[in-house]
Amino acid sequence: MRATITLLFMALLLGSCNSVKRNQKFLAQGDYDQVIELAVRKLQKDPHGKNSGAHASFLEKAFARVVEEDKRRLNFLKQENRPSNTREIYYLYCDLGKRQELIRPLTSMVNLSLQFEDYSKQIIASKKNFADYLFAEGTQYLNRNTILDAREAYAYFSDLKSLQPDYLGLDQKLDDAHFKGTDFVFVELNNHSGQIIPFRLEQELLDFNTYGLDDFWTEYHTRSENGIQYNYGIDLNFKEINISPERISEREFLRKKTIKDGWEYMLDRYGNVMKDSLGNDIKVDKFITVTAAVTYTEQTKAVQVGGDVVYLELDRNRIINRHPLGTEFIFENIFARYRGDERALTEEDLQFIKYDFFPFPSNQQMVLDAGQEIKVRLKEILQTNKFR
Repeated sequence: MRATITLLFMALLLGSCNSVKRNQKFLAQGDYDQVIELAVRKLQKDPHGKNSGAHASFLEKAFARVVEEDKRRLNFLKQENRPSNTREIYYLYCDLGKRQELIRPLTSMVNLSLQFEDYSKQIIASKKNFADYLFAEGTQYLNRNTILDAREAYAYFSDLKSLQPDYLGLDQKLDDAHFKGTDFVFVELNNHSGQIIPFRLEQELLDFNTYGLDDFWTEYHTRSENGIQYNYGIDLNFKEINISPERISEREFLRKKTIKDGWEYMLDRYGNVMKDSLGNDIKVDKFITVTAAVTYTEQTKAVQVGGDVVYLELDRNRIINRHPLGTEFIFENIFARYRGDERALTEEDLQFIKYDFFPFPSNQQMVLDAGQEIKVRLKEILQTNKFR
């Protein structure tokens, strides 16, 4: 028990010594906020401990030095008088205030030689300057009337939204920037195959909500809307839809198998039933040969769909990219019928005689079934080929 207490005491002693060494290292490296954070944590835990004096000294030195650095930096930024400096000025004043609030609760527990100041006026004024800068900068980018500049404007307005959500006129600016920064894509389905594409398939292919694109800066429209200038286009072109005739083919196979069919007595050459050593009648298995004719019927019908997906830059009236879009769907049904003894059939025969003739799907249904694979391929193209 005594050994356990000794080990625990040694661990606590080493831990306290390590914290002092870490703060010495942080102070020497100029990591003043690291010094303050560690010292505050240790003093809150044990304000009158063995190393409290050392941590209090570290805290005082680090606080004085970081405040001096921040004020020197603030003085330079103000003299430089660049509008973009408003961001750093605001956050420096916030740091000065937050650092004091972190330390303030310790002043009632530990004797610290620190000078606190009230930065509330500077924080309020610098926040207003920073907010005005973000609004002005965002507005300037927005007025350039280009898509990428509008996106840059949106970033400024978003920062302002986080800083001051109720800034006058901000929500309208955000909406304008999003609208002007959006790539509007007009999607069109063109059927040059000579076959009718089912209306349901058209709807499914043009429902871009199902493709998982989720792009904040891109909108896909299948119907032209007034007041929108479409930057890009996507043409879904069906060039060929080839449907084969309905085919039925038959193959016949002869099955022959020797099987056990009961038993019979073993007779001697005189026709008498033979006996075993115990005097019992001797019985032997009786085998017979059975046969059956099996006819396999195979129904097939196929559709081949060929086309491409063309990416267009509408402003310049040029093709950006072209991706093949095609698939093949085959309807197949196989069943079997037999004549003769069922016991002659194979395991495979027994499976296929359970099936029967199935009505051939219509041409429209065949195209619709092929369309499911077309949708999968189209989704892959859209997700891996962005406009920007």
